[in-house]
Formats: sequence, structure tokens, C-alpha cells
Amino acid sequence: MSLTMLVVLLVVAGVCGAIGQSIVGYSHMGCLGTIAVGFVGAYLGTWLAATFHLPDLLAVRIAGETFPVIWSIVGCALFVALISAVSGRYWRYREV
Repeated sequence: MSLTMLVVLLVVAGVCGAIGQSIVGYSHMGCLGTIAVGFVGAYLGTWLAATFHLPDLLAVRIAGETFPVIWSIVGCALFVALISAVSGRYWRYREV
């Protein structure tokens, strides 16, 4: 895997992590935390999809590796909800 493909994979994981955090409404992590949540969410979402025999809805192929975008977002949302429940911090809502 080249450096360019690694950067693309990090960007995709970061975007999926940010969308997962936005769904839950919990955003007390920085950029690296969001990327880490994206990778953990991809692992968790893929595991859940395989366990329940669900199809890959949107999978991006990067450098020979398949990155499940939809299951990554679902896994991120579940993982961030778990983090927010364990940490005990309040969710913050912005008033418009």
C-alpha cells in the first residue's frame, strides 16, 4: 500500500467517523479521534453485518482493501453512543 492510498483511507475513515459522531450528537474528539472511531466503526459495523448476514450496501475499494462505508457509519454511531454513555459527558446541542 502506498502512502497516497493510506492517506485516502484515513480521509474516508475520518469522514465516516464524523458522520457517525454527527448522528449521535457527541463530538468531544479531535481529528485523530474521529479517524480512530472511523476505523473501529468499520470493524464493528462489518462484524455486525457479517453476524446478521447483511449485504454490503456501499463499499469503497482502496488499494485492494474494501472499506464498507454504510456499515462503518452505523458502527461509528454505535461506538460513539457507547463512548458517550460510558464517559458520562452530556451531549451538546447547538441552538440555531
